Order: sequence, then structure tokens, then C-alpha cells
Amino acid sequence: MQLLDPEGLTELPHLLAEVGADAWLLYDLADHNPLAHRLLGLGKTTRRAFALFPADGEPRLLHHSIETSAWRDWRWDRVTYSSWQELGQELGRLLRGVQRVAMEYSPGSAVPTVDRVPAGVVEMVREQGVQVVSSADLITAFHSRWSVRGLELHRRAAGVVRQTAMEAFRRAAAAAGRGEPLGERQLMDWIEGRLAEGGLTEQVGCIVAIGSRASDPHYDPVGKGEPLAEGEMVLIDLWGAFPDGGIPADQTWMGVLGQEPTSRMQEIWNAVRDARNAALSLLRERAEAGDPVLGWEVDEVARALLRERGLDEWSVHRLGHSIDSSLHGSGPNLDHLETRDERRLLSGVGFSVEPGVYITGEIGVRSEVNVYWGPDGPEVTTPDPQEELLRFPTT
Repeated sequence: MQLLDPEGLTELPHLLAEVGADAWLLYDLADHNPLAHRLLGLGKTTRRAFALFPADGEPRLLHHSIETSAWRDWRWDRVTYSSWQELGQELGRLLRGVQRVAMEYSPGSAVPTVDRVPAGVVEMVREQGVQVVSSADLITAFHSRWSVRGLELHRRAAGVVRQTAMEAFRRAAAAAGRGEPLGERQLMDWIEGRLAEGGLTEQVGCIVAIGSRASDPHYDPVGKGEPLAEGEMVLIDLWGAFPDGGIPADQTWMGVLGQEPTSRMQEIWNAVRDARNAALSLLRERAEAGDPVLGWEVDEVARALLRERGLDEWSVHRLGHSIDSSLHGSGPNLDHLETRDERRLLSGVGFSVEPGVYITGEIGVRSEVNVYWGPDGPEVTTPDPQEELLRFPTT
């Protein structure tokens, strides 16, 4: 709700200048644009509305005449409409004197998490003689930065997530040692219950996958899933957040039950770990130099290392996703594969760093840590990031 606060408005003019816009035009209908809905602190809406935040002058609002209650926190000028004819006329008046507006629009849908405004609404604005540019960097600044409380709760959640992962590996190893191996789904259910016991009741989930099953990055077992037997390499990906403003923690760990890892397991793990560490090194170097860093650049560093190892063909997803109030947030992603994310990593945002290698039918390996981009640079919030393949005795 920064946009409704005086402090938020003081930041807006220079950010608008950076994106080359005269104003930010937020559009919503029934939470179709959840970014606008959250930034404006809206209640239930069922009709179209436009809120204009200019670089100069006070904000202005156009909403339907039946939705005054949804906009009760709006303290500036407003105009209402009832008919579609009035909507068109009043939109023209709202945009009078404005040449370029930023909206939740992404050319070519290059940044899907920002591309929230329907094409028809963009056409309505353009018909008023107004150019539309992307609000992607504004979303980073106003929506995806972490609050002090959010960061504190995230750090606590990171500890719960890591502890749960280690307990899950030990539980699986003990069961395998008894000759009563757990199924993947059984361990997933246990993990989710354990996270809840630790207070993580929001956005909770996990993946447990063994061996070749882990070559499907978003694997979901059928029934009980495969048995977690001795000698298997196990991928555990788990996440969750505390309620009331907590930022989710999201981690992936790799362990072997009982036996020593094979040379192939070790080879793939080393490459994934080294790719992760190369990305983290770039973040630290840029922070120390005071140089900006774009999302795609971090992905490319990790991808280049996997390319050197002959494994880039099997790296089939972006390096990392934004994390804000949502597990997969709307800030910058570390991505030079699925998209070319050219957004800057601004102070106050967070994201995952999670390279993976997925050789279909053979093996899947991922290492995931979370990073908070603070005023002093990157903070890896995942406690004791994994450097070696973990081995859990079955006796």
C-alpha cells in the first residue's frame, strides 16, 4: 500500500523519469491485476477502475459509481462513471495532458508476472493518444521489496525449512535401514505437516523425488510414489512462510541414503554447486563495485559454467525466481532462458538461486538457496548452504 502513503509518493517522480513515463496508470477489475489490487489496498471490486499517479500533481481516480466502499482509503480527487460511454469520456479527461503512462504491461509478454493488463485496456489508453510503457521496474520498487518484518520472518522460516529437510532425510534413511522404505508421497506429507508444526502455515509445499524421477523438475508422484531405498539419491525441495507478512523460504537439498554417491552423482552435483556459487560470486562482486546487476546476467554466469561442463542442454529452467509476498514473486527473476529479464536487482528485493541439471530418465540434481539483496549487497538467507552431497547413514 505504499502508493497510498506520502513516503511512497515521494519516490515516484524519479522512478517515473527512469522508465520514461509521465504517470503510472493502475488498472484493475475484480483482482485481474493483483499487483494493482495489493498496491492500492482494495476491497472487493467487480467493475473497471483506473488510478493515475502522475509525476507532477496529485493522484486521480476513475471508478464505477457502485464501488465507493472498495475505494474508501482513496483521499484524492475521484470521478465516477456508470455507462461504458461515460467510461470512455472520463478516461479521456483522466489522461488529459499525459503523453506516456506506465502500466502492468510487458512488450511481447517478456515478463509474464508483470503482464497483467488486458490488451483491450491497453488499446483504450492508446486511443486517447497516450503511449504505454512497462511498469516492471515500478513493480519491483513498490511491490516486491521486503519489509523489515518480512525479512525477519523469512530468516526464521529459512531455519525451519532447513531443519525440516535434514529431519526428512534422516527419517527416510532410518526407514530404509529397517527395510521399510517410505514412499515419496509419504515423506512429502510428513514434511508439510512438520513445516506447519514449525509455524509455517502459508504457501507450504514440497517435492520429494529419487534418482531418475528427479529429472522432472516439478515432479509429482502417483500414489505413494517410489520407495526411498538404500543407495538412492533424493531431492527434497520445500517451502513455506509464517503468516501475517512473512516472506516465504524456498530451499532444495540433495542427499544419498546409506551408500557413498556414485561418480556420476558426484559429477552432476559438483557442476550444479559450482554454477550456484558462480552466480553468488557475481552478485558479491557487483555489490562490492557498486555496479548494477540485471536478472539475466546472473543466469548467464551459471549457465556458462554448465555449458563448460557439457550440461547446459539439461538445464531447462531459469536460474532463479523473484520472492516477495508470493513464493514466485513479481520482482526480477534471474532468467536468460525462459525470458531475458532486464530488470535491475534493486535494494530490498529477494530471489532464489537454483541451478539444476535434469537428464531425462537418468538423474536430476538441483541446489537452491535464497538471497536478499540488501543495502550492503547479497545476503544468502539459507543457513549453511550445501557444499557437498549429503550422506545419511541407514544404520
